[in-house]
Amino acid sequence: MPLARIEVRRPRPEAEVRALMTVVHESLSHALQVPESDRHVRYLEYPPERFVAPPDRGEDFTLVELTLLPGRSLAAKKAVYEGIVSGFAGLGIDPAEVLVVIHEPPLENWGIRGGKPASEVDLGFPLEV
Repeated sequence: MPLARIEVRRPRPEAEVRALMTVVHESLSHALQVPESDRHVRYLEYPPERFVAPPDRGEDFTLVELTLLPGRSLAAKKAVYEGIVSGFAGLGIDPAEVLVVIHEPPLENWGIRGGKPASEVDLGFPLEV
């Protein structure tokens, strides 16, 4: 049940927005074995003056924040990073312009399926990949 947020500094055509969201979801599905139907991807667009970035970053600077249930290996996380960066590169975004950050709150900090702690629920997919 990864939650993904893509934040950008310029407007993009709707087809490109959908493609960016698809890249993120497919990277998570492939690397973390998340079910295809488990989609939680948000896209936020800011004017550059509302999204300050380091001076060596351009208008294509893209921040991807992922909130994951804990338990994924470093290899799985690397596969997520690589999938997102290479997928974005295929859409014309320089890999140096992409920053991916993972947050992993403990299972008891996720209220799911009617407000139950995720630590008490059979998720239906492995976390230790």
